[in-house]
Amino acid sequence: QEYGHEIKWYIDKTKTEKKYNWIGTGLVPRVREWEPHMDWADLIFLTDNVKHLDKLAYYFNRGYPIFGPTWEAANLELDRQAGVEAFESVGIKTIPGQEFKSYAAAISYVKQNPEKRFVSKPNGDADKALSYVSKNSADMVYMLEKWSKSNTLKGSFIIQEFIPGMEMAVGGWFGPHGFNKYVLENWEFKKLMNDDKGVATGEQGTVMRYVTESLLAEEVLYPLEPILHKMGYVGYVDINCMIAKDGTPYPLEFTNRPGWPLYNIQQALHKGDPAQWMLDLINGKDTLKVHEKIATGVVMSQPDYPYYHLPVEEVTGIPIYGVDDSTKPWLHPCEVMAGTAPCLEDGKIVNKKMWVTAGSYIIVCSGLGKTVEESKEAAYKIVDKISFPNSPMYRTDIGHRLEKQLPKLQAMGYCDGMVYCEEEDD
Repeated sequence: QEYGHEIKWYIDKTKTEKKYNWIGTGLVPRVREWEPHMDWADLIFLTDNVKHLDKLAYYFNRGYPIFGPTWEAANLELDRQAGVEAFESVGIKTIPGQEFKSYAAAISYVKQNPEKRFVSKPNGDADKALSYVSKNSADMVYMLEKWSKSNTLKGSFIIQEFIPGMEMAVGGWFGPHGFNKYVLENWEFKKLMNDDKGVATGEQGTVMRYVTESLLAEEVLYPLEPILHKMGYVGYVDINCMIAKDGTPYPLEFTNRPGWPLYNIQQALHKGDPAQWMLDLINGKDTLKVHEKIATGVVMSQPDYPYYHLPVEEVTGIPIYGVDDSTKPWLHPCEVMAGTAPCLEDGKIVNKKMWVTAGSYIIVCSGLGKTVEESKEAAYKIVDKISFPNSPMYRTDIGHRLEKQLPKLQAMGYCDGMVYCEEEDD
């Protein structure tokens, strides 16, 4: 909208209550159905890969300008075994593991290998909290028995051996021409609490940078080009890896879609029109311009995130204070809408139009810098300016672990030239 584009936005009803979803209301034009508007659009941007893919196949087959995953591309993420087979088909080494549809069979498998440590991951669009990294085989068996009794984990899942190491991801924008010149090296912070404690939420914040040369991209991203070409994929591809102590990268998963909040934070690095380069990518041209700096992003949420048990009315309409011309360029609204709330102005309390909440996953704050430390300090300066009167939640340590990990990764040849902080003069 800020660049003069006409927007029509479709979003599903709330996930748990199947009510009207207020996200974006009053900020962007909302539509109740998406198919009647497909012929109107000259760019169609898919924000996820788990819904409407059957209907979208009709439009993919007829050449509509869709930026996002086909069913085949989405399946590489949603079916972890399919992802493993894709990696192995192009010679990328994967973590040993097996797919299971039976808790009893998985429990038997773990008991037969008591000396090993395991990781369990669900297939499909399952709750991220159902991923589990065990301390030993005993607690893996306990979790499998627990899920079996409650029938919490529906569908298939995989059990993988635990590989100690450091997580690092690399991603790129892919179109008919292949990957764009710039690839994105990134580090996710997935747990709810500092020091990677608490429940897995998907991502609480991320550190990232665009580069034109990346060893990790050469090892686990570029070899995937033939597979992606065969699928006719256009969009973002991210491969999160565990870098083992010997320097071997083991891919953990595909993300063939925008990452959240990764995509929000990427906007702080992108230059110029946010839509034109996407249409160019569909047409096989790389016109994306980026800042060659480091970006850090921090998710701000409110209770009862990440569980979503409260009625949507209880987390909607809460004022978001601190949004102004100085902070807006670094704010990425998520579950936000337009509303009215009391504000203090010239010593008086007045009701003003402003951003208010439309859910519990509220906003992402970003910052740029030449170093990791500089970028995260910039992001947290924005965080400090934002408030909402309902127990704001966010991690205060996004980026911290890279102080120790960067030198180790760089000794293996990864993230060349990346600096955590400027050294002080003696």
